[in-house]
Amino acid sequence: MVSFTKLFTAGLVATSAIAAPVQQAKRTSSSKRGAAYNDIATVSALSSSNTISWAYNWAGSLSGSLPSGVEFVPMLWGARDFGGWVTTIETVLSSGCNYIMGFNEPDIASQANMSPSDAANYYQTYITPYSGRAKLITPATSSSTNDGQGLSWMNSFMDSCSSCGITGMAVHWYGNTADEFKSFVTEAISTASNHNLSEVWITEFALAADVNGSSDLATTTAFLNEVIPWLDQQTGVTRYSYFMCAENYLLSGSALNQAGVAYTSASN
Repeated sequence: MVSFTKLFTAGLVATSAIAAPVQQAKRTSSSKRGAAYNDIATVSALSSSNTISWAYNWAGSLSGSLPSGVEFVPMLWGARDFGGWVTTIETVLSSGCNYIMGFNEPDIASQANMSPSDAANYYQTYITPYSGRAKLITPATSSSTNDGQGLSWMNSFMDSCSSCGITGMAVHWYGNTADEFKSFVTEAISTASNHNLSEVWITEFALAADVNGSSDLATTTAFLNEVIPWLDQQTGVTRYSYFMCAENYLLSGSALNQAGVAYTSASN
């Protein structure tokens, strides 16, 4: 599932961020947790916990500065951003970028919307040349179980892009229960392993009821309290980010809400 907020702001940020200077901080936290944001000012509330180590905004660059110790990870959202990509990524790489993420939900018609073979060709053209300068992450697919979407799309993409220099796999998940989430992530780890990838990133995840904001904070909090410690125990999962760092998701005003506290609390 995809929110209208993400559809609008991802395009807005990507358009305004081309070649913006990056204030790149050295990663100091060992946390896998990240911040998925539209407004860079919102990240400070999450980072105050010292459990957030990275952030992204569905775009190739950013305007402004992230908090100290929070690493920016650029994304090539899709074909609409090809024109400014080289200038953008060269700027970010020169600032100390360590990773590059591929396209946003190319298996979904309303998002990057690419066939696996087209995505592989685009990836080789626009992202593979930076292998060696940064670690390369696959396009982020949805959790759809329809044929040709989700992990089915990912398998086809990896078969077409086995020589693309990819080191990690990105996926999204929206569903109804913690058990569903754990089952999906376990399958994603297995899929990545089948393609000799040791890193899995869950770059968007949330309960389906919370796509447009938390429908019930107590339910959201209980979900996070169960899945965050579990994610931190999964050696195959190296990074994750909850959807999202914004009002009525993880924040209330400029402060963490109940769900935000659950997300940023250190796991045992």
